[in-house]
Amino acid sequence: MQGRDKLCAKLTSAFLRKWWFVLASAVVLLLLGIICAIFFGTWVRLFIDHELVLRPGSMTFEWWARPPVRPFIRVYVYNVTNADEFLNNGSKPVLNELGPYVYSEEWEKVNITDNENGTLSFNYRRTYTFQPELSAGPDDDAVVVPNIPMLSATSQSKHAARFLRLAMASIMDILKIKPFVEVSVGQLLWGYEDPLLKLAKDVVSKEQKLPYEEFGLLYGKNGTSPDVVTMFTGADDMSNYGIFQRYNMRERLPHWTTDQCNSISGSDGSIFPPHITKNDTLRVYDKDLCRLLPLRYLEDVETSAGVEGYRFTPPEDVFAADEHNRCFCPAGPPCAPDGLFNVSLCQYDSPIMLSFPHFYLADPALREAVEGISPPVPEDHRLFIDVQPEMGIAMRARARIQINLAVSQVLDIKQVANFPDIVFPIMWFEEVSFRYHLKR
Repeated sequence: MQGRDKLCAKLTSAFLRKWWFVLASAVVLLLLGIICAIFFGTWVRLFIDHELVLRPGSMTFEWWARPPVRPFIRVYVYNVTNADEFLNNGSKPVLNELGPYVYSEEWEKVNITDNENGTLSFNYRRTYTFQPELSAGPDDDAVVVPNIPMLSATSQSKHAARFLRLAMASIMDILKIKPFVEVSVGQLLWGYEDPLLKLAKDVVSKEQKLPYEEFGLLYGKNGTSPDVVTMFTGADDMSNYGIFQRYNMRERLPHWTTDQCNSISGSDGSIFPPHITKNDTLRVYDKDLCRLLPLRYLEDVETSAGVEGYRFTPPEDVFAADEHNRCFCPAGPPCAPDGLFNVSLCQYDSPIMLSFPHFYLADPALREAVEGISPPVPEDHRLFIDVQPEMGIAMRARARIQINLAVSQVLDIKQVANFPDIVFPIMWFEEVSFRYHLKR
């Protein structure tokens, strides 16, 4: 009996030891699982942040400097079909929207300098190539559009001395300058010789040399930009990743009435600080836009490969004529109408007004002042960027902007005496880029 009891005691002791070992192992594994669950997301975020930092020689840096995408730009021009009737009889302008005229783009950052303080400085190089097979016609199609150099000069002269306006009228008479010009689509975009600019070039001193020798809405943008951009790499703080620090040595714009409106602390739209939430406001800065463009969450999107993302778009009041945009009206009322943004201070005082295509989100009276522009459709005329939220990478973008000219009637200049005060639409374009195809 004693031998049997000893054997049972040994077996019981061995069983208990194994049981306690299994129990302890389970507890340890459970604790490890809880710890991993708590910290796994943090580890993933740290790994993503480490890999995203723009270090010269890294794969991310090479991708950023020479993006593996081929974006393109679609251009639509408002051809004026009744210029004489508009000037002589006071008829509404009748416009015929022509396009798209499609150009592929190649993007590259050049002259890159590592400043060793968590920033890089560089120039943009963009090369545009016409794509006839994707276009509605050749880019030598003729169009009739407002004479922007002339109408800019006459509008600016409205408050000048009367003798200056009369002198301007005489010069325009001698040079046979008219309020509308017939040019090709390519000339309208990339440049043509204008008699007013040529005259100014001949009489202005070298010290006051004009910034361009020809006129074109995209003149000087095909090639390497002279603008020097300094951008945060994320090495010191990922919340600044891809954000501009300086643009042409300036940390803010000189045009507007508040520091917030003069800020350039945004990205170029290709990358954003990672770990984006639906409550975040993304900000894009573009020199031609002359301000930061805020973007807010609109909806979830998904690529054909199953990559989920968020769609961001400007708020509906981004160009509203209200108090929160008063800082963009330094001269005081009257300010730009609802849906327009006055960029004249960034365009050598030329009265250029930007809007969304077809005056989307703008005062309906702007579209009703002309004939031939169909009502705006959000899906076709809204600007948006789709981002992968954890990495902050733009998966797809449609940058849609319309260029308009705010013309002022000047009675002392006979060539434009019958040209009423009007916001005249010139063209609109959409810049399309994508890394992934999205589900429809």
